Amino acid sequence: MQQNQKTRTNMKKFHIFLFVLAFSQLNAQRILLLHPTAHIGNGQVVASAAIGIKNDRILFVKNSLTNNYAKEDWDTIIDCNGQHVYPSFVSANNILGLTEIDAVRATRDFNDVGVFNPHVRTQIAFNVESKVIETVRTNGVLLVQATPRGGWISGSSSIMKLSGWNWEDATVLADDGIHLYWPSNPKEYQTQLREIYQFFELSRAYAFDGKKQSTDLRLEAMKSCFTGQKRVYVHAQTVRQISDIIDFAANFKLKFPVIVGGNEAYLVGAKLRDSKIPVMLSRIHSLPTHEDDLTFLPFEIPALLKEQGISFCIQNQGDMQPMNTRNLPFQAGTTMAYGLSEEEALQSISLSVCKIIGIDKDYGSLEQGKKATFFVSKGPALEMSTNMLTHILVDGKFISTSNFQEQLYHKYQRKYRNQSAGH
Repeated sequence: MQQNQKTRTNMKKFHIFLFVLAFSQLNAQRILLLHPTAHIGNGQVVASAAIGIKNDRILFVKNSLTNNYAKEDWDTIIDCNGQHVYPSFVSANNILGLTEIDAVRATRDFNDVGVFNPHVRTQIAFNVESKVIETVRTNGVLLVQATPRGGWISGSSSIMKLSGWNWEDATVLADDGIHLYWPSNPKEYQTQLREIYQFFELSRAYAFDGKKQSTDLRLEAMKSCFTGQKRVYVHAQTVRQISDIIDFAANFKLKFPVIVGGNEAYLVGAKLRDSKIPVMLSRIHSLPTHEDDLTFLPFEIPALLKEQGISFCIQNQGDMQPMNTRNLPFQAGTTMAYGLSEEEALQSISLSVCKIIGIDKDYGSLEQGKKATFFVSKGPALEMSTNMLTHILVDGKFISTSNFQEQLYHKYQRKYRNQSAGH
């Protein structure tokens, strides 16, 4: 009796094993893209490329003319002749997914009450059903750093995919860093700076206190900033602010400080370069900060930082930020007329962003072993007239290249075309 029961149990385990094995084989997806121009994201370009994908990872990126590929080895083969392949564009420091309609308070979920809120987390507030996300994704932006606003420390951002069933499914990296908004009011500057120093000193003492009797959620959220698991994103623009931030980061021995904004970063180039603090540059399509600045200065700042050896990326903070995220590739394209090459401009919204936010092991370039998160465009993707996506893959899964705006366009095109034919 016991022997029969044991046999039935072993058979049941064996059937479960066979089912799991069959299911895994069924979902083992092997995709081959042939003959596109592959913009790797690290400065390299492969003409007439072959890109192999298995499940969610890139197997290889090679020149297709020097290799033979058996059709039976691949589930899907896509001919991309004459088209271009790019790694995902990444939008840093964005409230996309945290707000839908700026004029409707109930849809804004990025600004909490209080001055020091490092424990506030954007990850759980991210809305994958946002209709705005569709319009951004179809221009090649597939990843976003969902970022809180408000207060002096607004909370922790998270890196999210612009696809998925829910926020758990969309999460790439939870709580990648806290966001500190540096004082800017000259009259209250020293007072506010003193309070920030006091809060960080308290947080550092808490982080390394092995005998603490109670838990403080705010200080718990700060611990990883001192041990190196979290970045500290400091939002600032002026020379004075940036110089003080460099001293601040050195004082607290912050492992991964990042300056967000940095309109005047090029004016403190040597000090910034020596500190090895990267910069997330403000929106390129904007007016100069000062009246006597050259009108094209915002377009030129990326090249000025590159010349000084400062690590940087381009972000999109500004008016109507979620909707304007679709213009991120064209902001990078503008810099090509002011000192950056095409591949350097591409890098400023792909690999450079991923390095700064800490996900470059899996994202940011078309390299072997990285996640298959990229898109195919009919023409150069940094140019508005040729950025036309034909395929989107996020972690090896195909995503629709359509959005509701395009659907409405075709709907009313058909309607008025039929009305004209009736007359």
